[in-house]
Amino acid sequence: MKFIINIIFLGILGITTSQAQKLDEYFQTAAENNPGLQSKYREFEAALQKVPQVSSLPDPTFSFGYFISPVETRVGPQKARFSLTQMFPWFGTLEAQADATALMAEAKYQSFLDARNKLFFEVSAAFYPLYELGEWKQIEQDNIDILQSYKTIATSKFKNGAAPMVDVLRVDIMLQEATTNLSILNKKEKPLLATFNNLLNRGENKTVHLNDSLTAEYLPENFRKDSLLANNPMLNALDLKIKASQANELVAQKQGLPKLGVGLDYVIVGKRTDVSMPDNGKNVLMPMVSVSIPIFRKKYRAAKKEAQLMQESYSLQKEETINSLTSNYESVWFQVWQQKELIALYQKQILETDQSLNLLFNAYGNSGKEFEEVLRMQQQLLKYEKMIASAKVQYHIAIAKLNYITAYVY
Repeated sequence: MKFIINIIFLGILGITTSQAQKLDEYFQTAAENNPGLQSKYREFEAALQKVPQVSSLPDPTFSFGYFISPVETRVGPQKARFSLTQMFPWFGTLEAQADATALMAEAKYQSFLDARNKLFFEVSAAFYPLYELGEWKQIEQDNIDILQSYKTIATSKFKNGAAPMVDVLRVDIMLQEATTNLSILNKKEKPLLATFNNLLNRGENKTVHLNDSLTAEYLPENFRKDSLLANNPMLNALDLKIKASQANELVAQKQGLPKLGVGLDYVIVGKRTDVSMPDNGKNVLMPMVSVSIPIFRKKYRAAKKEAQLMQESYSLQKEETINSLTSNYESVWFQVWQQKELIALYQKQILETDQSLNLLFNAYGNSGKEFEEVLRMQQQLLKYEKMIASAKVQYHIAIAKLNYITAYVY
């Protein structure tokens, strides 16, 4: 299993950034260990085992009969009979059955590939929130450090009579809030780690190596849209199921034709004691040919109609899947564009807020006034820093989903 997964994984084209290299390692671990994905591959392997089952001849029939009351013949009484019979389905039936089963097995493999791609998306969607959490924790810790420095300054100014006591109290309130927020973020790490590590089927508290930073790269308009419907495992699986149903239609047609059988009877004959004659007591060897007569046609017509209806069903499923993929692409592409715009906006707002904060803080240092505005601007800066971290994470999750719906081979 691991060898086959590794072969599949060799087709994975890595993204050139450092986070892609880390994710590639986690993708491979998930591909090798995730029980849901292994289950899908076992389904494919099980489906392959059906091919020799349906492409083999039926077992020959052997029978034995003993004459309790021997049947008298000219050359002696018949005492026992041995029969061996082999039936043969109509020409091409076994081949058609094998084709239908092999096509369904290949459809199972395409479902496995789709499950693998979905697993990679789920791994990405669980990985990036851990980065976001780390960023938020660092931002909150930096905020606490800054507020503590503000408290020291406000306390000093209060002692010198240059600022009111309320400034110190305001900082204390914000420090309490920031400390509580950091505590909550620390508690949030455990469920996020459990979610990620469970996808890799490893210990829930296993360390996850995160990225130093995330970047939002430029992507051209309609990025990978031309490959949306090309070689998509979901569509490939439905195409294979349509072909399998066509093969099943042929199977139903051939099963409605006569089956041929050949056999051999061997009869043990006893000797006559009342007369001397040629071939007295000679055993009988009798070749036989049999033909089944498929006169009950209803089941064959029903099987053929079933295959035709399944073809229609799979065709409609394919049409629905195409519509869903197209809609999802537009939705995800909008998310990519939206997060890219928000990142640019937040970067600009962080720069301008930081400049405003420096001006306000310098004014406060000179006059001891507008401390409340300094704190407000500091919290505004904190908000934008968190928002840009979240926007980067949502951007990369959207890219991961785009990779999934376009069946991008990593």
